[in-house]
Amino acid sequence: MRILAVELRRLELELVTPLVTATGTHRRRPVILVHLETEGGGGDGECDALAEPNYTTEYADAAEAVLAAQLIPLLLAGAGRAGEVGTAEEAFGRLAAVPGNPMAKAAVEMALLDAELRASGRSLAASLGVARSSIPAGATVGIGSVAGVIDAARAAAACGYRRLKLKIAPGHDVGPLAALRRELPDMILVADANGSYDLADPDDRAALRAIDELGLAAIEQPLGAGDLAGSARLAGELATPVVLDESIDSPAAAEAALAARACAGVSVKPARLGGIGAAVRVHDACVAAGVHLSIGGMLEAGLARAATIAVGALHGFDLPGDIGASDRYFRPDVTAPHVLVEGELAVPAGMGLGVELDPGVVGAASARCRAFRPS
Repeated sequence: MRILAVELRRLELELVTPLVTATGTHRRRPVILVHLETEGGGGDGECDALAEPNYTTEYADAAEAVLAAQLIPLLLAGAGRAGEVGTAEEAFGRLAAVPGNPMAKAAVEMALLDAELRASGRSLAASLGVARSSIPAGATVGIGSVAGVIDAARAAAACGYRRLKLKIAPGHDVGPLAALRRELPDMILVADANGSYDLADPDDRAALRAIDELGLAAIEQPLGAGDLAGSARLAGELATPVVLDESIDSPAAAEAALAARACAGVSVKPARLGGIGAAVRVHDACVAAGVHLSIGGMLEAGLARAATIAVGALHGFDLPGDIGASDRYFRPDVTAPHVLVEGELAVPAGMGLGVELDPGVVGAASARCRAFRPS
C-alpha cells in the first residue's frame, strides 16, 4: 500500500437524546475521522473516544492529539518518500511503538483496512468470514425516573427493538428493572451497571440478589473493572449471566478474565480493544473457552457502527448487544443511516467498511482538519 496523504478531521455531533450512565451523562459526541489517500484509493476510519475521560482514560481531545503528534507521523515515517507502508497489518504494527491509546489506533487500523479492502474489491464482512446478513439490534435506555425509563422503553419497543439494555447504578436499579419487566414481559432485558457496585457494601449485594430474581438475559459489569476476583465470586452466586465490559480493554485482559473464570460472557467493543483485529482475537478466545459474547457500542457514528456490526455478525455472538439504528443517536449520521428492519440491522456488504461518508454532513459538522504527507 502506498500512502499519498492523511487527513485528520474533528467533527462535533450532538446526541439525539442524552445518555445518563453510572459514570456520567453523554450529550455531545466529538468524532475524529482519519482519511488515507492511497495509490489504490481512499480509506476512512473513526475514533470512538468519548468527550470526557469518565468511561475510559482515553478521550477525544487526547486521542486527536496523539493521532496528530505521534501515530500519523509514525505511520508516515515508516513509509519514506515513496509512501510505501506494506500491508494494512504491517503498517498498523508500527503503531505499537506508542503504548496505549487503543481508540486512536483503532481509527488508523480502520482506515488502513478500508483502503486495502476497497483496493481489492472486498468487504470487511467477507474478509472476516461473516455469513449472516443482519444482526439483532439493541436499544439502550439511560438512568432516569421509573416513568421516564418506561416511556423510553415503550418508544424503543414501538420502533421494533426486541432487546433492551437499561443503565443502572445503586439506588437506580431494582425499581426500574422490575417495572420494565412488568411493562414489557417479552423484551430481552440486560442491566448495565458500568462497574458501580461493591460486594463489600451490603446494600449493593442485596440489590444484586434482587436483580438476579428478575429473569434478565445478563447483568453487565456489576463490579469495578479491576475486580476480577469479586466478579468470579459473583458469577458463581448469580443465576443471571455476568458479562464483563470495562474489564475487557485488551486481548490480554480478556485472557486474564477467562483464566479467572470471572464471567459468563464478554462485551466486545472493537474500538476500546484497539481495533478490529484485536476484537477478532478476543472473539476467538471466548469461543474457544465456551464463553458467551455480546457486541457492544461506543455511541459510534455510522462509519465505526458499520465495522462494529460486521464484527458482531461473527459466529458466537449470542447475548443481547446494544448496537442500535443510527436515528437513536444522530440525525443525520455521517453515513447513510443504519436502519432498523424487523428488529435487525443489515451487515454492510459494500467494499471496505461497506459505507460511505456523507460529505455534506461531514462538512457541516467539521470543527477542524489537518493534512499530513510523507516526508
